[in-house]
Amino acid sequence: MPTLQQYVTDIVSAAFSAAGFDTSYGAVVFSERPDLSQFQCNGALKAAKQYGQSPRSIAEAVSVQLQQNTEILSNVQVDGPGFLNISLTDTAIAAQLNQYAQSEIVPQDQNPQTVIVDFGGPNVAKPLHVGHLRSSIIGDSIQKLHRALGHTVYGDIHLGDWGTPMGILIAFIQREQPELIYFDPTITDGYPAESPVSMADLERLYPAGSTLLKEDAEFQRAAQQATAELQAGRPGYRALWNHFITVSEVGLKDNFKSLGVEFDWWYGESHYHDRIDPLVEKLKSEGIAVESKGALIIPLPEQNGTEIPPLILLKSDGAFLYSTTDLACVDERVHDNHANQIIYVVDQRQHLHFTQVFSAARLAKLCPENVPLIHAGFGTINGSDGKPFKTRAGGVMRLRDLITMVTEKATERMVEAGMSQEYPEAEQKEIARKVGISALKFADLINNRTSNYIFDLDRFVSFEGKTGPYLVYTAVRIQSILRKLKVQPDTDFVMQAPTDVERGLMLTLSQLPDVVNATLEGLTPHTLAEYGFTLAQEFNRFYQQTSIIHEQDTQKQQGWLALSLFTLKQLTWITEILGMEIPERM
Repeated sequence: MPTLQQYVTDIVSAAFSAAGFDTSYGAVVFSERPDLSQFQCNGALKAAKQYGQSPRSIAEAVSVQLQQNTEILSNVQVDGPGFLNISLTDTAIAAQLNQYAQSEIVPQDQNPQTVIVDFGGPNVAKPLHVGHLRSSIIGDSIQKLHRALGHTVYGDIHLGDWGTPMGILIAFIQREQPELIYFDPTITDGYPAESPVSMADLERLYPAGSTLLKEDAEFQRAAQQATAELQAGRPGYRALWNHFITVSEVGLKDNFKSLGVEFDWWYGESHYHDRIDPLVEKLKSEGIAVESKGALIIPLPEQNGTEIPPLILLKSDGAFLYSTTDLACVDERVHDNHANQIIYVVDQRQHLHFTQVFSAARLAKLCPENVPLIHAGFGTINGSDGKPFKTRAGGVMRLRDLITMVTEKATERMVEAGMSQEYPEAEQKEIARKVGISALKFADLINNRTSNYIFDLDRFVSFEGKTGPYLVYTAVRIQSILRKLKVQPDTDFVMQAPTDVERGLMLTLSQLPDVVNATLEGLTPHTLAEYGFTLAQEFNRFYQQTSIIHEQDTQKQQGWLALSLFTLKQLTWITEILGMEIPERM
């Protein structure tokens, strides 16, 4: 069914037509001045030039047509140079909202696609830290939204599991434990099933190796040699590298599970290795890739008058780069996975890299123009000093420590508020976990993804203001009302024509499909998060002005319950997309 905004647009468009003007000028939006009207139309200002009339005269002619529709429109006014202010009758609002409540909360896309979401992945052998938070949370909300609309979605973690970091690890382990079987070039199979290193070992070894790489030229050569031999397929190195992958994935999956984020594919850069040589040869033979100072590059055209640096396929020493892997990755996703859209949720600072990769993919005809390649970049999480967020000791905050911290803070706030204290300890902990994770996710998603934001844990876990706990508590409040009145979530009550008490909530509830469309178009989860907060605000305002539980008028009570049920339905849908969980009680 059409949204309330579309419903009014159709009415106003018909009025423009009846007044002798094109229907395209009848689009309405929710009014920026709700004290004046519910909707506004600026079409008369746009139509004035085409029809050679003043905007106000056009608006007045359209107003005459609209004022005949008294059963649906309660007020039509021409304001200023030609703005149309329009409000619906309360009966019309109730009729449309009841119809909406009986249909899909958000309609399925009639043209379902295959969408791949690339999370710009963490690196093997390194613990997840706060820098991985935004990619995970934003990417997860984007993949959840596409799935909810009926698209086939593949989320790919895109692990950093190839290249020099792996060579550093191999060379450093060989330096410490040269007797390991993996380093004997005469042995090509029969390697141990158990890894010689744990995740804790890897977390120590990689930083130590990276430091040594900068100080010791001999070790640098050893790491480069190990990288080359690994990529060439040396059995011992491949066996040791497989241990790195297995051990790292266990730790990563545990971290992501705590965050409530899942991936369909655990592909790493190595997944595309065998695709690179044939791709490079193809690009050379077609004249797309050319030599330059010993390197192999793809010269790129200007974009909007701006010169774009060439994409380097192979360095002068024959090594390939992230850009080479990403190009092979595009090729596979388009031709093997049949992607209709590929979204890269990666730090905004990588924008030039993706501009180069996307341009090269188009130039090489690896990706047709009708398959969007989108870099959904994001800003950084900063401390109060405006610099990237770190621990009190000045180190990088690990994700598992951050999750523990927000859970503990949520527990503290719930104790202060006297929440859940009479429940079993296990339930208290589970509620605190859900509230803490919701606080963390909402605090990230409420910000425009391209903006930086300040990490403020005390504000994030507050039950007041624009926070995750505020949304969660609003939903729990509704659940509590339903339990006390023994009302099932699928009960079919009817919303009554609103008074001033209900009207704001009802108008807000009508906006979700339009909000979802805007969120999808811009890949802006903050648009949906803002709506969720507004909806929670409107419900709590409505709740404070009513006494749902004790209302004696059955029809009025059932109308309020219908509003409460629909609010809960929307809040549940929104929080699921944002990756938040609502406890049964608090």
